[in-house]
Amino acid sequence: MSILVIGATGTIGSLVVQGLAHQGADVTALVRKTGTLSLPAGVKGAVADLTDVASMRRAMAGVRTLFLLNALAADEVTQSLQALNVARELGIQRIVYLSVINADLYTDVPHFAGKYTVERMIESLDLPATILRPAYFMQNDVQIQPVVEGYGVFPMPIGAVGCAMVDARDIADVAVAELLRRDRAPAPLPRLTLEVVGPEVINGPRAAAVWSQALGRDIHYAGDDVQAFEAQLAQNAPGWMAYDLRLMMSRIQQIGQLAADGAVQTLEQRLGRPLRTYAAFVAERVAATPAA
Repeated sequence: MSILVIGATGTIGSLVVQGLAHQGADVTALVRKTGTLSLPAGVKGAVADLTDVASMRRAMAGVRTLFLLNALAADEVTQSLQALNVARELGIQRIVYLSVINADLYTDVPHFAGKYTVERMIESLDLPATILRPAYFMQNDVQIQPVVEGYGVFPMPIGAVGCAMVDARDIADVAVAELLRRDRAPAPLPRLTLEVVGPEVINGPRAAAVWSQALGRDIHYAGDDVQAFEAQLAQNAPGWMAYDLRLMMSRIQQIGQLAADGAVQTLEQRLGRPLRTYAAFVAERVAATPAA
């Protein structure tokens, strides 16, 4: 019996695979093609596609525990619901699903609403699952580091309310802990929802100030123009995706992504250590980037 990781090639999924392997778990990583992923020693690969039910049945055969992470896709809801239905069909009763914070509040944002639909399936069928609801990933800002350093502006239009930004490594560590807790339990465990957040709220001006400190020069917040944000994204991403992320930024500006009372303490108790801060993440990024 093994733990199957769906989404094994992405930022979070690859860290989950590594973390499980480090803990000595029997891990299988779902990949679309052979040779597309360098897997840690002892980790098996299963070739399948979330849109191909027959391949998913083959990949899930003999699986005890499932990690489901679905990347942003136009048919994300169908992919996720099919994966969970196949898991249910095959009797998999240990599941960890990666959703998103405020999935129930961002009702006009397609990929948030989609993840909430998946949450509703888990809840209505009382599937034995942990739903993880991470906030804004600190690693989102890796892609804008050249803009910050080259133009002196923080360009993500996250507004003034702010996000409890969380390091992807902390998300993965929480996921690994939950997968192992469920996998090692003698019987399926009750359903659980966990907000996965960072230890502080970061808004646009605060993010700029953190980069200013790390770089030793003034960095300014570029402002709340989501139309310009969409136009910039659409140069390199499908239009539907750029619009989806524009809608997400509008919601972040309106209500933020704030942690519930006690969420940080719960995570730190589960991990047995403090959560990583945005300042530490930025300092690490700056130190790892060669000077121009």
